[in-house]
Amino acid sequence: MELDYREIFEAMPCFLSVQDRDFKIVEANERFRKFFGDFEGRYCYQVYKQRSERCEVCPVARTFRDGERHESEEEMTTLSGDVLSVLVRSKPIYDEKGEIVAAMEMSTDITHIKNLQKLLRASQKRYHTLFDEVPCYISIQDQDLNIIEANKAFLEDFGRALGAKCFEAYKHRNTPCEPCPVQQTLADGVSHTREEVVTSRHGKRKNVLVTTAPILEGGELTAVMEMSADITPIRDLEDRLTQLGLLIGSVSHSLKGLLNGLSGGMYLVNSGFAKSDESRVKRGWATVQRNAERIKTMVSDILYYAKDRVPSWELLSAREIAGDVVAMMEPRAAELGTDLSLEVGADAGDLEGDPQAVRSLLANLVENSLDACRLAEYPEGCRVVVRVNGDPDMVRFEVEDDGLGMDQETQEKAFSLFFSTKGTGTGLGLFISDKIAHAHGGDIDLNSKLGEGTKFLVSLPRVRPDQSGDPESPMMKGNTIDA
Repeated sequence: MELDYREIFEAMPCFLSVQDRDFKIVEANERFRKFFGDFEGRYCYQVYKQRSERCEVCPVARTFRDGERHESEEEMTTLSGDVLSVLVRSKPIYDEKGEIVAAMEMSTDITHIKNLQKLLRASQKRYHTLFDEVPCYISIQDQDLNIIEANKAFLEDFGRALGAKCFEAYKHRNTPCEPCPVQQTLADGVSHTREEVVTSRHGKRKNVLVTTAPILEGGELTAVMEMSADITPIRDLEDRLTQLGLLIGSVSHSLKGLLNGLSGGMYLVNSGFAKSDESRVKRGWATVQRNAERIKTMVSDILYYAKDRVPSWELLSAREIAGDVVAMMEPRAAELGTDLSLEVGADAGDLEGDPQAVRSLLANLVENSLDACRLAEYPEGCRVVVRVNGDPDMVRFEVEDDGLGMDQETQEKAFSLFFSTKGTGTGLGLFISDKIAHAHGGDIDLNSKLGEGTKFLVSLPRVRPDQSGDPESPMMKGNTIDA
């Protein structure tokens, strides 16, 4: 059967044109003429793109130059003004002598594909926007628990952890969590929910509700999406309510003992007066004073916990404040057989602060160190040193002991409310000390090693902090309490 190549040329479902070395169109098929009109005497760039000069990147030009086939993606404008995306392919046409005399250009309309690609990109962009803006932490983990994708909230709070293990990013540990909801989903292919405590890259602990979802490709589970909603405010509220209950119970128990002590002291005083027994009166009065002082200290701690106390600012001598505390705690140290000493640097100087609050802060730290010596394996010979020094901007109080020491977990909980390793007291001491330091614009650093001792370093600014623009500052809240 003899093929009619002209008929095939005309029927091709693409734009076909033949161009000479000057890029003038010498032949074109029916589809070309339908979309681009008359071509006689016109150059390809005039017809295709309404340009006055040829294109900088032209597959036909490259074909004339090297005799090879070339292709590129271009945009063309039809007679009706529609812009089409096309895939252009060019090939050389030879004469009898084997010389290139023309080039055939075949342009396939891929506008629909390009539109689908644009829709896909727009859909992907919307997905990424949704993925990034969801108000929870989202990470996608492979079967080895490597993080392969994460949203903006995750990256902001846990750093750029792509490629790292989830337990490294969330909990700064070297081994997987037990149990792990992601591993459970990898094992059974269903979602799991669990509450966890994670730590941000800034050291902030967060309570999160973790939900996992399997990711399937071709019916095979290849990864797991983990969504963690921050429920810290809810847990904080629950903790606050729990703390109030614990506080009421703890205070009630402690007050009962102190009131019994007061009653005993009052009985001794009254019976001493009745019997004209001066020594009995003195013993009873000493008991009353001791228990009254303990009640005053407890109430002061409770008030610091219950409300934000506005410091009563005065100019204080750091040496005198530390000396007062050491003098106050010396009888307790002597009772325990612990050496308590004071070392004051020449640069100690003065600071602005609340004298009662700063004394309470230091007293709580010294008392904690004395108790650490009491609980040490070899309490005899233990020593507690209070040091005071400073620089032009800060005063530093250091309380160091060689007592029991703390492990890492105890250090992390040391300033928590109601946390105590002594088995007695309200557990308010270190919590209140930390709160006082922050109220003065300072902080407390803790360094300890189990069995070797503990060092507290309190840094307080010499000048009261300017918190006039901070609505959360104790001074802005207007709570004044006489503790």
